[in-house]
Amino acid sequence: MQEDKLAESTQPKHALWPDQWPELAFADWKDTCETMHMWTQIVGKIRLTQTPALNHAWHVPLYLTARGLSSSPMPYGARSFQIDFDFIDHQLQIATSDGTQKSMALEAGPVADFYQQLFSILRQLGMDIKINTMPNEVPVAIAFDHDLLHTAYDPEYANRFWRALMHADRVLKQFRAQFQGKASPVHFFWGSFDLAVTRFSGRTAPPHPGGVPNCPDSVIREAYSHELSSCGFWPGNDVLPYPVFYSYAYPQAPGFASAAVRPEGAVFHDTLQEFILPYEIVRQSAAPEAMLLEFLQSSYDAAADLAHWNRQELERPDQPQRQAGA
Repeated sequence: MQEDKLAESTQPKHALWPDQWPELAFADWKDTCETMHMWTQIVGKIRLTQTPALNHAWHVPLYLTARGLSSSPMPYGARSFQIDFDFIDHQLQIATSDGTQKSMALEAGPVADFYQQLFSILRQLGMDIKINTMPNEVPVAIAFDHDLLHTAYDPEYANRFWRALMHADRVLKQFRAQFQGKASPVHFFWGSFDLAVTRFSGRTAPPHPGGVPNCPDSVIREAYSHELSSCGFWPGNDVLPYPVFYSYAYPQAPGFASAAVRPEGAVFHDTLQEFILPYEIVRQSAAPEAMLLEFLQSSYDAAADLAHWNRQELERPDQPQRQAGA
């Protein structure tokens, strides 16, 4: 009987398991995506409130796990606690350092209900936490505790998104390893709802103009205080209704927009002011990891060369250029 239970627990819950890049047409899960965006903002704002501020807002992102996304440990007095999204069993798990665990189902329903249930659990755990209830980086912001608009949750597409993130995370970490200068972790920004990694030249940058919807200009200016090349994965929105890998530079050197970035299918998006490579092109490639690494490297090459970065000091000549899935 015990062997049967063990065998059952190790069986994949999805026919398409993580070794395959899942289909992720934005139109098929737009409503779920928007609901999940608000859920991650709520958890992200708890991390924002509870953790010491770091440069470039590196104290606020979530991190990929083998089951979803995690806040990582956060302090509350002498205790620590952690909030994890599980996109396999579709649970939100709240664990504390004194051994207490609670969970709530990830299911269709208003964001306001998600907010109220999560904060009720936190109070049961003896944690009185307050956050700014207004979402960031969205054109139309509805306070979480009043959001009755976003109610959708399709477990299959939530799982597909996590699996796409997992593939992207693996390749982005391989790309990051080739750089010895200042670089961010690979992390999930809940404001823009994307997985990103950023390299820095070491030089300061001109003040960013700001203008990001529902986000203070001071936050954006601090995030872009130094010259950088950034890349990542984004599921899309109404402006660009399909998932993409992206790469941009700040400040943007003359000639960057017309640089010859590989592979075929990568283009510069004039509205976003960044290079994009549609996820679907990568997904259908015979070697998706190699294709994605080629895009990340060639777009970084353009940013670094045109801005005259000191690449000899910043890059690791001893790091093998291996395929991420090898």
